[in-house]
Amino acid sequence: MGPPHTPPDRSYIYFAIVQVGALRRFVLRRLLFAVIAILGATIIVFSLSRMGGDPRYFFAGQSGYGISEERWDSLGVEMGLDKPVPVQYFLWLGDILRGDFGNSITTQAPVIDVIGQRVGATGKLALVAWVFGTAIGVPLGILSAVKRGSSVDYVIRIFALFGQGFPTFFLGIVLILIFSVHFRIFPVGTIGEGFSFKHYVLPAITLGWLPAAAYLRLTRSAMLEVLETEYVKLARAKGVTRTVVIWKHALRNALIVPLTLSAFVLVGFINGAVVAETIFSWPGLGRLAIATIQDNDFPVISVLVLFTSVLYVGVVFLLDMLYLVMDPRIRYT
Repeated sequence: MGPPHTPPDRSYIYFAIVQVGALRRFVLRRLLFAVIAILGATIIVFSLSRMGGDPRYFFAGQSGYGISEERWDSLGVEMGLDKPVPVQYFLWLGDILRGDFGNSITTQAPVIDVIGQRVGATGKLALVAWVFGTAIGVPLGILSAVKRGSSVDYVIRIFALFGQGFPTFFLGIVLILIFSVHFRIFPVGTIGEGFSFKHYVLPAITLGWLPAAAYLRLTRSAMLEVLETEYVKLARAKGVTRTVVIWKHALRNALIVPLTLSAFVLVGFINGAVVAETIFSWPGLGRLAIATIQDNDFPVISVLVLFTSVLYVGVVFLLDMLYLVMDPRIRYT
């Protein structure tokens, strides 16, 4: 006869059920907060459109000169201005949810097309700058923490100081003067045809320099804190090699802070780096935002604001999910 059958431990089954239920409630709660935040952003954008006066003035100019009274009234009906303000909001929100963002006042082109023409340029530059900042900042932060107090540590910290002290516009202009005007290595600006790497070098360095310094400082601080914890000291006492201690035990727990910064840096880049895109004549969302504000093109401005809000809310939600994977100490409640 074989060994007697041992029934499963009910305590483990109960614990697993509780964990799954807690995870489901955690995800649903975060999704609810995300929806509330996005709805709040839509309310703010809609309110701003009404605080500036009659929205028809955006389309007819501040004086309304050159538009007939019949056209003025019909435009009000088209925009739902003959209805109560709460009804106007829900009509406007319905158009947004259906993908109808209206037309640009300046070009009369659909807003989605105006923004779609710029997203690609900003996205490519954002990705290259993000890779540059992460690839420079995180390894240097780890090296600075490991070499704490040495000459290498001081040199790296000086680099971080200069990185956070140089204004973006000043760095961009200096890079243009040195590498474009004097040595003629890289082009002065514009995006070039296709994916021309030379056109991305100076804008990516200008855009990623400050985040690289921030990555460096945060990674160094997090690594120093983790390296002083008891479990790292225990791993060293048990004879674990220095490489394993740094890359397996310390780095994983130290990446929470750089991970948070990394997500928000990338979203900030995608939303359009105004200074870098202006200096290098980059046809992205940053320059579009400046142009639409100057032209008072409210439909485009409102969609850019909503686009930014949705990106940030989505990134916060994804970070909450990643935290559970990166750090098992984080609880669902």
